[in-house]
Amino acid sequence: MKIVLHGQQAFGSAVLDRLISNRENVIAVCSAPNKDGKKIDPLVENAIKNKIPVYQPESWKTDDAFDLMKSLEADLCIMAYVLLIIPSQILNLPKFGSIQYHPSLLPMHRGPSSINWPISMGSDNTGITIFWPDDGLDTGPILLQKKCRIEENETLGELYFNKLFPMGVDAIEESIQLIRDDKAPKIIQNISDGSYESWFGKEQSKIEWSMDVNDIHALIRASDPQPGAWSTIKGIEVKLYESRILSREDTDPGRVYGLDDCLLIGTKNGILSFNKIRAGGSKTKALDYCKDNNIHIGDYFN
Repeated sequence: MKIVLHGQQAFGSAVLDRLISNRENVIAVCSAPNKDGKKIDPLVENAIKNKIPVYQPESWKTDDAFDLMKSLEADLCIMAYVLLIIPSQILNLPKFGSIQYHPSLLPMHRGPSSINWPISMGSDNTGITIFWPDDGLDTGPILLQKKCRIEENETLGELYFNKLFPMGVDAIEESIQLIRDDKAPKIIQNISDGSYESWFGKEQSKIEWSMDVNDIHALIRASDPQPGAWSTIKGIEVKLYESRILSREDTDPGRVYGLDDCLLIGTKNGILSFNKIRAGGSKTKALDYCKDNNIHIGDYFN
């Protein structure tokens, strides 16, 4: 099959590596436009290294973009981490259409922050979906899904890079074979049984120390490494990382309870320990930050 790979970043590059390894006929790579002063995207760099034509339209909602995809005469388009909106008239141009990777079990957690939300909500499992995109937001028919567990202390970064990333690459490979064998299903999503959440950003990652200890621990993990769960102490905004639930008892929310092995902070019904903190620059050891900024037992995070 003649394949167009549309994507970006490390995931898109890893998918390209797999396609090349499998001797697939990748006729073109599409990616977001280069940004001034930024490094070239890993997928674009990989395509150039392998002498694969690269196309980077500013928008796919134009006649020129339509003509571009039509001219490629592709059999299949693979969407591997695409943030631009692609109209269905372009998605449907390849002989077998387009398939897309999404890091959740659709129809749950449709939207741009689909890894953050299940962690923050305390879910104990999530997964990936390969689906046939349409004009909706992650609403197209499902081709296949793979499920994985969210561990008690697992962060967003760990979940993505250790599980959802490699699962996605494998699932795209499996999907290509199903399409080639004419065995790829198109299972209609029941959107009413799912959910849509928007960006998980600064507003969503603010720590309220009066919350349940489990909820705060989930929020910390869902925000690590980005956007970073944050609070303030002595008027300074800081981000906290590497939390563990130390105890489950009624404590004074936001109060510093310990500065020995880790930074210990009270919540509504438990104490959390923290190893790392960030205040504008790079992550540092939480204890070092507290020492350098005269933070003591009995001080409060707000």
